[in-house]
Amino acid sequence: MKYLKKIGNNARKAFEDLKEVKHEKIKKVLNDYNKALLKNTNKIIYENKRDVRNVKRKQLVDRLILNKKRIEAIRHSINDISKFKNPIGKVLEQWSRPNKLKIKRVSTPIGVVGVIYESRPNVTADVAALNLKSGNCSILRGGSEALNSNKVLAGLFREALQKNNINKNCVQFIDKKDRKIVDSLLSKMNRYIDVIVPRGGKGLVSKVQKLSNVHVIGHLEGLCHILVDRSADLNMAKKIIVNAKMRRTSICGAAETVLIEEKALKSHAKEIIESLEKAGCEVRVDSKINKIFKNKLKLAKEKDWKTEYLDAIISIKSIKNISDGIKHILKYGTMHTDSIITRNAKNAKLFLNGVNSSIAMHNVSTQFADGGEFGFGGEIGISTNKLPPRGPVGIDQLTSYKYVVSGKGIIRP
Repeated sequence: MKYLKKIGNNARKAFEDLKEVKHEKIKKVLNDYNKALLKNTNKIIYENKRDVRNVKRKQLVDRLILNKKRIEAIRHSINDISKFKNPIGKVLEQWSRPNKLKIKRVSTPIGVVGVIYESRPNVTADVAALNLKSGNCSILRGGSEALNSNKVLAGLFREALQKNNINKNCVQFIDKKDRKIVDSLLSKMNRYIDVIVPRGGKGLVSKVQKLSNVHVIGHLEGLCHILVDRSADLNMAKKIIVNAKMRRTSICGAAETVLIEEKALKSHAKEIIESLEKAGCEVRVDSKINKIFKNKLKLAKEKDWKTEYLDAIISIKSIKNISDGIKHILKYGTMHTDSIITRNAKNAKLFLNGVNSSIAMHNVSTQFADGGEFGFGGEIGISTNKLPPRGPVGIDQLTSYKYVVSGKGIIRP
């Protein structure tokens, strides 16, 4: 496809040009972009409202909306990103060999990063900023439901690049809705793209993993768990669980299943469930918990333990002990974020070591599964890959490295 090949060639050329750009100039681009977001707030909101009016899936609305508060959050993220030190050219490790060979491991950019995402237009700003800061170029393909929002955000970034005499194709946005473009992006662009990052639902990510012939950083789902043991502080447990589920139900760090130790059912389950219901959450429980409520609650089915609701719904299950809870998470979890609420240090250690989550938590809401909250300034996504990077993918995770070897006329005998 000529359209994509042109974008690919533009990206490779921009990446070569970017190698010559001093880091101070990149900081200037980000600062100018920040100012442009403030200056064009009303324009961004106007374009976003056009998208919201056209959205057909109601559960996408919360992710899609941009208002003054959310634009300010984007600006805060860009500001944080601009303040980070240059991650490129850092000596990560160095050593000498007995033959006087000197070896350094030095950070390098990845190259061209393709990002395919749905619904959330803030991704456009975050990804463009994170990639530029780490010396990479971006090819962005946002969801059609956020087309107008993404176009204006990407356009303002390209204007900031141009203003600073940097190749504007360091950031390119694919503004065509044709779904075949995604297939071609994944299967025919390996000459141009170094890594693909999918941000979206299970369907999108599984498609990317199936079709992509370049390395993929991503996660299928955020099926996050919270385990409550008998020693858990009840008030803490209620506060954390309501926040983890209800603060924002549509994000990948929202809790979807709560596991409660059997010996904590009488002391903890009733009040936890009542606090969730009071917050407006639909609760689905197993038969053992339902007996406490005289079988008046909705009974959870097998598919509930496998479901990322992204809505005000949560499944709750009784478990025999911590090991039983870990087994449940290993069976149904998606290696995203899982948390334990306990005052027992031994149980906490058993849980944190036992789960295979990219983010394992102790007495913390799963809603903190976020690059900004980790101090990364933002994230390009959360990776549940077993190989690095794992968890929130920020600036340092968007780099590779090379070995630099030096000596004085050393030859191998």
